[in-house]
Amino acid sequence: MFKRLVSVSLIFGMLATAPPAVASACTPRDDLIERLQSSYAERLTAGGLQASRPVSTVIEFWASDTTGTFTVLVSHPNGLSCVVASGTGFFQVMEEVKDPGTPS
Repeated sequence: MFKRLVSVSLIFGMLATAPPAVASACTPRDDLIERLQSSYAERLTAGGLQASRPVSTVIEFWASDTTGTFTVLVSHPNGLSCVVASGTGFFQVMEEVKDPGTPS
């Protein structure tokens, strides 16, 4: 019983101190952008500032109408960008813009 308890404790301890899997997907932004553009024909389609502490980051959505792929990045002020999501089947929703002179 004691051996099992120690074994389980060691396993959970190692998992708790291991670096997150997403951290391994971080690389200099310029290198990552070049790869997205050349390998997947993706371009920046949306983004926004995520105000957080201690530093703010930029959330970027890269996608390609040609390949149907998309990638979501978190870009940090230190020049690193991390891939937080990627996939296929990209589609874009366009809202109909109403003429401001027309009553609704």
